[in-house]
Amino acid sequence: MFYRPSAADHGLPIDPFVACVVPRPIAWVSTRSADGISNLAPFSYFNAVASDPPILMFSITGHHPHGPKDTLRNIEETGEFAVNMVSSDLREPMNASCAAVGPDISEFDLSGMTEARCQTIAAPRVAESPITFECRLYQKTELPVRPDAPPGLRNVMILGLVEGIHIDDSILREGRVDPTLLKPLVRLGYRDYAVITEVFRMTRPG
Repeated sequence: MFYRPSAADHGLPIDPFVACVVPRPIAWVSTRSADGISNLAPFSYFNAVASDPPILMFSITGHHPHGPKDTLRNIEETGEFAVNMVSSDLREPMNASCAAVGPDISEFDLSGMTEARCQTIAAPRVAESPITFECRLYQKTELPVRPDAPPGLRNVMILGLVEGIHIDDSILREGRVDPTLLKPLVRLGYRDYAVITEVFRMTRPG
């Protein structure tokens, strides 16, 4: 099949694009507003884009009835955020934090997660997360939105410079992060997820 995203002429119940680039890791982003209210939300358009210095990317699309998504507003206000990795054990709390609630409600409370202090930024981290990246905003890029998008909808790519990294010792094996111990939860599109439990190695030619 072939279709044009701009015309949405795929003839399928749901746009298949969301299930074509998979798996995607989940950035469980924690922020703190200028008023001191903590926020926690997952984003599955996420990855590392550089390693020296380390830079992460995730994108935020949509808005709440009260305005831009709290994560975006908080990052614009403070220039800080933490990216917490989601393990298989954290799937239900992660899903609970998806709820569209007002900016005066913390998703840490909704998900039952524990706020822990970061070392280099004021935003909190998820104590239960096996890996957390403390980030400062490096660049914010406004991306296109559909011509028929509702007023106020924004599509924004965030680049974060990693200032510090927390790693739980329990996922280290012989000095390496072991994905089979981390068991990262990944997004597959639609409402589908998977867990990485099997790993193999390949050696580059030469």
